Amino acid sequence: MASIIFYGWEVFYDEDHHLQADQTPKLGRLYTMYHGTTVQTARLIIKTGFKQSADGMLGPGVYVSRNQKKAERYPLKSPPTDRVVLKLSIDCGRVKKIDKDNHPLQKSWYSQGYDTAWVPPNCGMMAVPSGLEEDCVYDPQRIEVTDIALAPNTAILNELQQLIAQNKKGSSNSNSSGTCTVCKLKLGPAHAIQSCWGCGETICSFLTKHVCNR
Repeated sequence: MASIIFYGWEVFYDEDHHLQADQTPKLGRLYTMYHGTTVQTARLIIKTGFKQSADGMLGPGVYVSRNQKKAERYPLKSPPTDRVVLKLSIDCGRVKKIDKDNHPLQKSWYSQGYDTAWVPPNCGMMAVPSGLEEDCVYDPQRIEVTDIALAPNTAILNELQQLIAQNKKGSSNSNSSGTCTVCKLKLGPAHAIQSCWGCGETICSFLTKHVCNR
């Protein structure tokens, strides 16, 4: 059989790591989730980041959901004209499943070394009559706003998306996002930077495309 000489590659990444409602997050992965809030609070979150709530069904933290439809219900007392759904990228870290009322760690999971509490769908908890999946992330630094999933109108949508773009630009200038300097992706562990075995160009194995110049 003749040998084949191959230089370069092209791959496609599914950047939206959407968790199914009944799937447990994997450590070190970034996942897409949603958070419903008011227009003014959305502006503040994009500019300054999330703030940990003082308390809630799962204790202090930031409450999010993998289900956009659930996020669209919040804030419960706000009219649809004042509701925004933020699309988020979240590093869930170590996850504790809370699937029953009066769970022994329902409000103390974070003190046991967990980063996120997860209420699976239709688990029967009285505090979640909708039966829709819910998560609570203890550290707001694990959450990044990536887009706007829902806005009252086009003007607000454009305004908020511009704020996100400005915020990302500022982060990239400071090089504090942890992105790879070669492939520009942020996938958790540090990437190995090396020379291509074909053309000698500096490459990262996570590059979406590389064509040897030889």
